[in-house]
Amino acid sequence: MNLELRHLKVVCAIAETGSVTKAASQLGLAQPALTAQLQRIERTLGGPLFDRDRRGARPTALGELVLSRARVLLPAMKGLQDEALRLAAGGTSRMTRYRMGAIGGPVFAHLLHRLSAAQPESQISTYASYSVDELATMAFNGKLDFAQVGVCGDALPSAEFGLVWDTIAVDAVCVLMPEDHPQAKGAEVDLAELADEQWSAAPGDGCFETCFAAACARAGFAPRRVLETDVRACIDMVELGVAIGLCQPTFRPPAGLTTRPLKGAPLRWRLILGWHPDSPAARSAPKVLELARDAYQDVISRNEDYVAWTRDHPNLGGTHLAAA
Repeated sequence: MNLELRHLKVVCAIAETGSVTKAASQLGLAQPALTAQLQRIERTLGGPLFDRDRRGARPTALGELVLSRARVLLPAMKGLQDEALRLAAGGTSRMTRYRMGAIGGPVFAHLLHRLSAAQPESQISTYASYSVDELATMAFNGKLDFAQVGVCGDALPSAEFGLVWDTIAVDAVCVLMPEDHPQAKGAEVDLAELADEQWSAAPGDGCFETCFAAACARAGFAPRRVLETDVRACIDMVELGVAIGLCQPTFRPPAGLTTRPLKGAPLRWRLILGWHPDSPAARSAPKVLELARDAYQDVISRNEDYVAWTRDHPNLGGTHLAAA
C-alpha cells in the first residue's frame, strides 16, 4: 500500500482526538473500518503509530515523526489546491485566509487593521500566547501562517522550528513609572539610578530576565527579583508605587504614568515576524512583513518623545529597516 494524504489525515485525527472512536466519528467512518485502516498504515510505515489503552491513543516515537511531517504536508497541500483553484478560475494567487499568532500588543492590532484594509475579502483568525516556543511550534506544524513575537536583543527563536524570521523593529527597553518619579524628568533614565527599585514585567519564555540581570550587573548592582504578572497588574503596581515596570516604547501609558528609554539602550527588544518557508504563507510573507513594519510606524509615532530620542540612536526604531 502506498501512503496517501488521506492516511495522514487519519493519523492526525487520532492524535488530535486522542481516541480511535472519536476520530472515526469526526471522519464519518465506522470504528472497525478506521481501526483496519490504521493497521494498514502502520504496516506500511513499519511499526505502531499509537500506544492504545483504556485512556485513549497516544503517539509513539514513530507516530510523532509521522505527525510532524503530516502537519506540514497537509496545510501545504490544502494551500496548493486553494491557489490552483483560484488561478484556474482567473483569480490571483494571494492568500485569502490568514491565521495569525502573536504575544499581543498594539503593533499586532495595527497589523491586523492594515491587513484587513488591504484584503477586506480575507478571513483572519488570531491566536494569543505569551510563549514564543508555542507560537513557533504552531507555525511549524501548519496551524498558524504567521507568528509575530518579541525577543531580547539579537536572540532568535530556536532554529529547530525551521522558520524564517525577519525583523519588524528593534527598540530600547523602556521604564514605566509615575510622571512625578524623580527619574522621569529627563528624556532617558540611567539604569544605575534605579538600583533600589522593585521591578515588574509581563511574563515570557525567553532570556529577558537573564539579560536584565546582566544589564543591572554592568550598571553596578544586583536587581531585586522581577515581579512577573499580566499587563494590567503591572500597571496597577506602578500606579500604587509597588514597583516600576519594564516595557516597550510602543506601550501607551495611562494618565499619570510615563515611559522613558534606558540610557545607552543596555536592553533591546526585537519585534520579529516568522513563517514556514515551505508553507503557502511564504509567498505572502514580504507583503505581510511590509504591513507589519507600517503598523509599527503607526504605533511608535504616538510616542513623540521616543521618536525624538531615536534620532540620536539611528539603529533603533523601524525606519532604517523599512528603508533597507
